[in-house]
Amino acid sequence: MRVGIVVNPDAGLGGRLGFKGSDGRAVEAREAGAQDRAGPRMTQCIVKFDELLNSSLNRANINPEIYTWEGRMGGDWLASLTYNSIGKTPNSTNALNTNDLVQQLIDNDVDVILYAGGDGTTRDIVNALGDKKIPLIGVPGGVKMHSGCFATTPNAAAEVLFSFAIGDLMSSITEVMDLDEEIYLAGEWKVRMYGEALTPASPRFMQGSKQQVERASEEEIIEGLATHIADLIEADSNLMVVWGSGGTLRMIGDLLNQELTLLGIDIQHDDKIYADLNEEQLIEILQQHTGNKILLLSPMGGQGFLIGRGNLQLSPAVLRLIGISSVLGVATPAKLTGLSNVRIDTGDSDLDQEFRERKFVKMLQGYRTTRVIRVSDV
Repeated sequence: MRVGIVVNPDAGLGGRLGFKGSDGRAVEAREAGAQDRAGPRMTQCIVKFDELLNSSLNRANINPEIYTWEGRMGGDWLASLTYNSIGKTPNSTNALNTNDLVQQLIDNDVDVILYAGGDGTTRDIVNALGDKKIPLIGVPGGVKMHSGCFATTPNAAAEVLFSFAIGDLMSSITEVMDLDEEIYLAGEWKVRMYGEALTPASPRFMQGSKQQVERASEEEIIEGLATHIADLIEADSNLMVVWGSGGTLRMIGDLLNQELTLLGIDIQHDDKIYADLNEEQLIEILQQHTGNKILLLSPMGGQGFLIGRGNLQLSPAVLRLIGISSVLGVATPAKLTGLSNVRIDTGDSDLDQEFRERKFVKMLQGYRTTRVIRVSDV
């Protein structure tokens, strides 16, 4: 079996800085102190994959051949795993380089492509593949990850690749999604489908594509959610509210006369809104507050991610300052219908485990109506 590796070294750089994506802003992000995200997460995946290859689960003793470029688009992140070099990463990279690498992987007859990046990377790879039917497994490493090609975590991506390699998984068609940037810049939010891709079928380890939920019929429910949150604020005048991203929370904010950032993190305290904060700004404000805090998060419809998709500003350091007991999910019953659990991917395995050990998170689904929903164990 032949495995192609693609890493977008600039993916995810802007997440903790509050950028809505990293496309075209890599230099700006690095100058602001952003650290690599996609590459280290590929390394985490590869280390886990190597463990599986050397475990008793590898009954057929498979030994996949790895193909990629040397440097930041591949070889730099493969730990001690041996690979076949088919080129070198240039000093600066863009979508054309992704296209070139994918074309070379096609020429080398790879059976599957493991890649690290976000939705933009997925689109670039799918465009490069054209009509070639090569399955994709995405290691979540970007800011925007709405597509169904992504595994839930780097370790989950390793599990999927291993299971696919030993023949335990078949391929299925999934949607390639991305945020419509032009509509977003006009103040609206819309995720649209750009195409389809093959990916190993694993409901446990693959996240699925983002569900687009109709909003108009749920107006009364949204009003009830807003009233409940208003009551919480009224009951504690010193309460610091950290607002997560997404359309549900923005609609609630509108009803409370608060202009919230659609794809950012805001803080409300003492009748003030601190808008579109990055990780450093969040830490500074949270450290100065000695009263109660609450973090409002709406799960991503269809995927169930509460943390780790579209809110990378909520770094492990930020989450520890807030406290995991202060996390409150907010969702309409329609959004919760298809969710048996919520997923957490903080980027810190110890913190992920703390969430899993709690087993459940509270989910506000109406006025004074709260349910608990299980935290996924993967």
